[in-house]
Amino acid sequence: MIKIENLKEPNGLSKMIWENIIKATYIAKKDIKEYYLKPPTISWGIVFPVVFTLAFLFKGGSRSVYLIPGLIALSLFFGSTSMAAASIVFERKMGSFERLLLFPVSYVGIALGKVLSSFAFGILSLVTTIVVVIPFILNVRVFSILLVAVLILSALMFSAFGVLIAFLIKDPTNTMLILNSVRLPMIFLCGIFIPVSSLPKYLQIVAFMLPLTYSVEAIRFAIEGSFDLIPPIVSILSMICITVLLLILSAERIKKMIP
Repeated sequence: MIKIENLKEPNGLSKMIWENIIKATYIAKKDIKEYYLKPPTISWGIVFPVVFTLAFLFKGGSRSVYLIPGLIALSLFFGSTSMAAASIVFERKMGSFERLLLFPVSYVGIALGKVLSSFAFGILSLVTTIVVVIPFILNVRVFSILLVAVLILSALMFSAFGVLIAFLIKDPTNTMLILNSVRLPMIFLCGIFIPVSSLPKYLQIVAFMLPLTYSVEAIRFAIEGSFDLIPPIVSILSMICITVLLLILSAERIKKMIP
């Protein structure tokens, strides 16, 4: 899909990257129009995070403020991954995904398009959760530049995670079931309710392997000015590396799907 001769031109690589970004936005626009109102997207991407947030905030008592960074990350996580799963599942079931492979866009461009549509839905899910938690965070730096940057990076990372999982599952009808079997345990391992430092050592190792952990740590620092085990710079750099790695792996998976 990528022509070698383009790389030999002085501006060939940058031009190729820009063209793929533009083509990825068209893929994202298509997904937004077609899949935003699908039942799995709404139920798992918006309703579940909001209900989950309300339940724990009203039952959390004095711990409510501590829970907020994790609940914000959770909202982004479920919103972004749900959109990724829904769009890819429907296209694979209907056989329309193969049409994307005929377009003049690289495999990375296709993966990026899916990530961008999921990113936009994750931000939408985040907004609904922010509305819920605003009364609890009136006295914190919720609109700081660091927090905005961390939320954007988290949404991109979670979107790439959802895209890769959706492509790895061979039977698209089982995507949401398998995705939830991966997502739900992460809720209790990534510092949302229990600090990672309080977990047994072997579970801490597992937590460090999960992308949600780095998002929770970075968001907590941006809101509260403190972190549990992972310094914010480490969390941010880790999220960047994880996002790029997931995008590359998704592109490789798309390539292997070609008969």
